[in-house]
Amino acid sequence: MQISDLPYPDPGVPDARSGPRFLLWLGRGQLGGQLKSLAWGMLHFGGVAGLPYAVGLGVDAVVDREPNRLLLVGGLLVLIGVAISVGDAMLHRTAVTNWITAAARVQQLLARKTAELGSALTRRVAAGEVVAVSTGDVEKIGWFVEAVSRFLAAVFAVVLVCVGLVFYAPELGVVVAVGVPLIALASLPLLPRATRRADVQREKAGRATELASDTVAGLRVLRGIGGEELFLGRYREASQEVRRAAVRSARMWALISAIQVVLPGLLLITVVWYGASLALDGRIAVGELVAAFSAVATLLYPLRHFEEIAMAYSFSRPSAKRAARVLSLTRTDPAERPAQAGTVGEPAAGGDLYDPRTGLLAPAGRFTAVVCGDPDLAGRLAERLGGHAMEDRDGGEGGEGGDRGGEDGDGSGNGSDRDAEDGPSVLLGGVALDDLELDTARRLVLVQDKDPVLLSGTLRELLDVPASGAVESGAALAAAQCADVLDALLQSAPDGVEDPMDARITERGRSLSGGQRQRLALARSLVTDPEVLVLDEPTSAVDSHTEARIADGIAALRGGRTTVVLASSPLLLDRADRVVLIDGGTVAAVGTHRELLHREPLYRAVVTRETDEEQRLAGLGLTELEEALTEIEESA
Repeated sequence: MQISDLPYPDPGVPDARSGPRFLLWLGRGQLGGQLKSLAWGMLHFGGVAGLPYAVGLGVDAVVDREPNRLLLVGGLLVLIGVAISVGDAMLHRTAVTNWITAAARVQQLLARKTAELGSALTRRVAAGEVVAVSTGDVEKIGWFVEAVSRFLAAVFAVVLVCVGLVFYAPELGVVVAVGVPLIALASLPLLPRATRRADVQREKAGRATELASDTVAGLRVLRGIGGEELFLGRYREASQEVRRAAVRSARMWALISAIQVVLPGLLLITVVWYGASLALDGRIAVGELVAAFSAVATLLYPLRHFEEIAMAYSFSRPSAKRAARVLSLTRTDPAERPAQAGTVGEPAAGGDLYDPRTGLLAPAGRFTAVVCGDPDLAGRLAERLGGHAMEDRDGGEGGEGGDRGGEDGDGSGNGSDRDAEDGPSVLLGGVALDDLELDTARRLVLVQDKDPVLLSGTLRELLDVPASGAVESGAALAAAQCADVLDALLQSAPDGVEDPMDARITERGRSLSGGQRQRLALARSLVTDPEVLVLDEPTSAVDSHTEARIADGIAALRGGRTTVVLASSPLLLDRADRVVLIDGGTVAAVGTHRELLHREPLYRAVVTRETDEEQRLAGLGLTELEEALTEIEESA
């Protein structure tokens, strides 16, 4: 795989059971690149290992006054120099390729998983952690994958030097062959502690990133309540904790580095002292002493890769664990539907949408409004209707999400953590959404979140979404009452832009008001024209007059199509063909808006915001009402 070939046509199915397994899977996935890097590394390190012996032969040739042999040694040194140079250049090239391709594969896998789960991903994993995994973690994972081949080549060089010395100068070779393994293994007792400190640093850095992400996302609110300094103080404290953890981790790695310098230095002194005594006794030649000295000095270079592989693994293991946790999330628990998921055919057009858990039925082709006294329950119900069975069980903050289809966001670290109380999947035309192919479920059911996201780009690009083609963008914008939004975009556009469709929307639509963003998101959903459209509080940020016109626009544009709106606004509810009241997680009443106002006190309390005292007074007769009012006046 070359860098120019990225992205991968198919990044594959990762082994996300654990961090080490994920790293092993990545290594197997680019075995060809690893072998290339290893081959060039062996050429490079082989040249490095052979250099001391060539120098020793050259010294012996000078001492023996043999110019022909010295000439041959000179040619050998040239070949070794070429091998070192070419091997180093190609090793660097192939190693960096391995690094980038591994990081790119992980990023593709994360992007695919994010697209599969939608905003449900951030209900299991905090937004800051997702950002950390997709940026810093992929770099550390790529580092380890890249370092493996260079480490194996360094091991080859070390073995070559030791074996060569045993045959070239046996008495010194035995000393080096015994000393080098001890040097390589001397740092092992320190690695667990260094790894733990690195894990603590990584954990604190993740918390700081999450805090920074939350602070930036809520900066406008923080300014409004004067809480900027409070959160900035929290971030300063978190960053100082990261700094202290980084210093503690660096101290341990500095100790390991010192060991990798001091012990080879002691070995070098031993070899020089012992070799000099052997040379004085005439037991070895001067060239052999020079070769042994050069070999031990040369070993400092490959031995550094032992430290690097330990650091790379220590830093990449928690990163791989975090990435594996994200990649292990699945739409459904495979244990629940091992044979059916993804194998059921598409339901026939015109089927009802039914939720077995709550008993909610949205008849095909009708405008159904749903009223929930609990806003959190309304949000979870909207997710279930779109095929999302995930509950916010880990305390992770739900990130802002855009329009998304019927994919299921359930899952956890092992992909089988589905909450039993979620119950069976929502049915469309009698077919469970969880049993449909992901693309099919997305096409059939679209859920617009309460806080949808607008991506930066032109308005034309915003509305260029997969759609049936039955709804034009102009009709959708008109139904969502976006005339003033178009004027605002045109006014803020650069000179020369005459069509508001070519006006640019800033990142997340920050230049627009909340109501304007909400209406553009509604227009985007209407353009898609899915068989089932689920809207969660689509008009919560607009005024009542605009809300009434939007309600008429939705009812007219979605005529004959199944539409479910979760809202408590009387203006929306009065336009619905059917209103369903949800209480305690199940259907409590069904009827029209006016019918439920007259016969259901709970519905009236939710829609009209009646207090308990007002409900009590509404249920009294005329005489009882006069007595109650008299009591209130006397108590006042």
